[in-house]
Amino acid sequence: MSKTSLLFVASEVYPFAKTGGLADVAHSLPRALSGEHEVSVVMPLYKCIERERFGIVALEENFNLFMGGIDYPVELYGCTYEGIDYRFIYSPLLCDREFLYGSSECGYEDNDIRFGIFSYAVVELLRRHPYAIVHLNDWQSALIPLLIKQEGTLIAKTLYTIHNLAYQGNFDSSALYKLGISMEYFTMDGVEFHGMVSFMKAGIAYCDCVTTVSPTYAKEILKPEFGCGLDGFLAHHRSKLVGILNGIDTEHFSSVNDQVLVQSYSDISGKALNKKDFLKQSGLIGIKKPLFVFIGRFVSQKGLDLLIEALPKIASLDCNIAFLGEGEARYCEALNAIAKECSNIHLTFGYDESLSRRMYAAADFLLMPSVFEPCGLNQLIAMSYGAIPVVHLVGGLTDTVRNIEKYDSEKRNGFGIVFTKQTGRSFINAINRAMELYRDKRSYSEIANHNMKCDFSWKESAKHYLSLYKKLEG
Repeated sequence: MSKTSLLFVASEVYPFAKTGGLADVAHSLPRALSGEHEVSVVMPLYKCIERERFGIVALEENFNLFMGGIDYPVELYGCTYEGIDYRFIYSPLLCDREFLYGSSECGYEDNDIRFGIFSYAVVELLRRHPYAIVHLNDWQSALIPLLIKQEGTLIAKTLYTIHNLAYQGNFDSSALYKLGISMEYFTMDGVEFHGMVSFMKAGIAYCDCVTTVSPTYAKEILKPEFGCGLDGFLAHHRSKLVGILNGIDTEHFSSVNDQVLVQSYSDISGKALNKKDFLKQSGLIGIKKPLFVFIGRFVSQKGLDLLIEALPKIASLDCNIAFLGEGEARYCEALNAIAKECSNIHLTFGYDESLSRRMYAAADFLLMPSVFEPCGLNQLIAMSYGAIPVVHLVGGLTDTVRNIEKYDSEKRNGFGIVFTKQTGRSFINAINRAMELYRDKRSYSEIANHNMKCDFSWKESAKHYLSLYKKLEG
């Protein structure tokens, strides 16, 4: 029996290009699906991608896209990596930029055109190489269901995954002309959003199925508090909305196999050398003090306002704190100012995949005081490396982290320190509970070792996606 063909579309895929969790999902989920489907992945060929390293070659399939009265040249490239076929779309306007989407402060003003080119190019790819299912991700590929509908002859079924509703791809209404999209779609039931064009609305309105990256987030986004203005629109389309929990690549994020670690390990007794090495490299003192780490974007969503408010008080405790990330200048400046006053705080600005894994291996606790969290991968990675997460109980954190007060060694859930109110008092109480747990070496070790044995892979979640694909095929 032949496998169904699946085209997985993403604007970033690890290890080619990465700014966040989407890249990790776009790398690991297709691999988990490839046993049941004939999977190809397509993404832009950004200039930062190392073509020679990955054996990326031209496919000799070049064409022009005519969009809004302008011709845009497109070239197709490809490679096979870890058993998956990758297709890359190259067009100068789309790919020849310093950043994928823009600086951490703002996106490029012509991102509508850039990812319009990407979307039209994917549709052209579907004309040349038909696929039964097209799995789209986030706003950068959300126009594709509309373009398929507008094109009229393609028969591919579309599934659209929302990784973060806060990033919608909203542009001035003039984008319609520049994108060559008919005004008939500029309605409340189509792409119109407060007088603007919303790529995300196009994905929700015209795809065959919508998924989010955790069951709790799928419920939350139907409420004004988390709906980012689209709660009513999503409620209208709730019949095709499903929440499926993200997983992680347990081969890539593995304390047993990770080559960047000073010492690999299978239980937390093996973390000591990694912690000692990280403390030495970062200038922090005190191997016996608990090490809290924050790894991620310095943006409001990740709870930076709460974290910065509480940080001086946390730093007054007998602990060390390390940050790795990049984001808004106001948060970077505030963190830097506090760190200058506190010798037990270490900051690293930027994105460093290897360093992040060394930090997970060194950490005793991971800080995730998120205001909202569609799923979160950091807490899953941290638990796999034996670091206990301290989380605000929201979104996917609700689905993946159980309160240690309800610890049951028989359950396959991960456990951590949770707080339910986004307040300084609740957060500090959570930190104090973490400090108390750390002093109870036996309980800390038991919970951390339990978490390391949990299955955070795509095994179960991939089954849910396969079930949805089967329904779409009819």
